[in-house]
Parts: sequence; structure tokens; C-alpha cells
Amino acid sequence: MSLIIPMVIFMQQRMAEAGNAEDAKAMQAYMKTEQPFYGVKTPERQAIFKQAREHTKVSTFTDYSRLVLWLWSGENREEQYLAMDAAEYYKAFRTKEAFEIYEEMLLEASHWDTVDKIASNLIGDLVKEHRELEEKLREWRVSDNMWLRRASLLAHLKHKSETNVALLEETILMLAHEEEFFIRKAIGWVLREYSKTDPDYVTEFVAHNEGKLSALSKKEALKVIEKVQ
Repeated sequence: MSLIIPMVIFMQQRMAEAGNAEDAKAMQAYMKTEQPFYGVKTPERQAIFKQAREHTKVSTFTDYSRLVLWLWSGENREEQYLAMDAAEYYKAFRTKEAFEIYEEMLLEASHWDTVDKIASNLIGDLVKEHRELEEKLREWRVSDNMWLRRASLLAHLKHKSETNVALLEETILMLAHEEEFFIRKAIGWVLREYSKTDPDYVTEFVAHNEGKLSALSKKEALKVIEKVQ
């Protein structure tokens, strides 16, 4: 039997032991989700993951894939958080082959707490290394799934000087008309991050598209620039 199954069970048992019913209720209310929580906060969750790593070695891509997806399919929200922790931690397996795993997670993600991390930390890195994956971002930005459209923006979030500015600009302008808060916020956020690399570009872009960008997007985009001035 694969050692990954006992590793997952170990984490589930420790999470159940460490859970707090009141915290679980508060977390569920904050995320506005029907999905249950154990009520385990980030430091405790990370400690449990560390304990699991100490007794099980993830040595193949198959192990990695099973670990991430089995955790992701768990009943409680913190198991999804552990799936993302594991996906990030084992850097050797964050190859182009892993894109399908991350996309599967993204397609099932239901709120910003999971969508944002998958898009910016996992998918974003692969898109930067394998530019042919930008075609997926073009598909997502026209999806009926609002979270995929948000991901098409946030995949650029950490690219800094390696940002495909033409693609980002095109995507922003395609989505700028939307009234959805999470899209408007993402537009502003990704521009704000890029302003740390090229403030002149962001200033000019916002000014040039004054009538297209929402007030929220403009406010977020210029936060860092206005703070420096």
C-alpha cells in the first residue's frame, strides 16, 4: 500500500484532535461556505504537516499527485489548505506535468481563499516558466466561472519584471466592464503589484483607461504609487 494514504490519514486524525468547534463555526461563517472546518488555525495546521513530513517521504511525482489530490478531496476546508501547503512545499514536483493537478484544484475551488493561492503561487510559477500555458489564461478569462476569470488575472501577480504586460493589459481590458467585486479587486491588485516593478507604466495605464476601470480597480492599482509620492 502506498505510504501516502497513511500520511493523509495521519494529518486528518491530528486535525480532528486539534480542532476547535467555536473556531470552526467562525471560520465557516467568515468564508460564507457550507463546507465544514475542523477549526484548526494556520500555525497548528503547518505543525501537523511538518509532523507528517517527518515520517513519510514523498519521493515520486505519483506520490506528490496522490497526496495533493487526496487532501484536496477531503471533507473539511483545512484539508484543502493542506493540499495547497503540500503542493507548494515539494518544489521538485512543481513541473509542467503538475499543471493538470493545479487546474483540477482550481476548477473545484469555490472562494478566494483557495483560488488566489492556486492561481498566484502554483499556476503563476508554471506559466512564467512555460509560456505556452498562457493559452490557458486566455481560455479562463472568457469562462462563465468567475473564479477562473479571476485566476486569469492573478496568475500574473508575482511575475514582476517577467510579466507578459501585453497579455495582462489585454485581459484587464476584457474584464474591466465587469461589476463583480472579485474581478475589480483582482484587476487593482495585479496592477498594484506590477507598480512595484514599473510604476510609470501603471500610472499611465490607469490614466489612459480612466473611463474603463472601476473606482475600486483604480484605487487598488495606485495604492503603492500614491504612498510613495
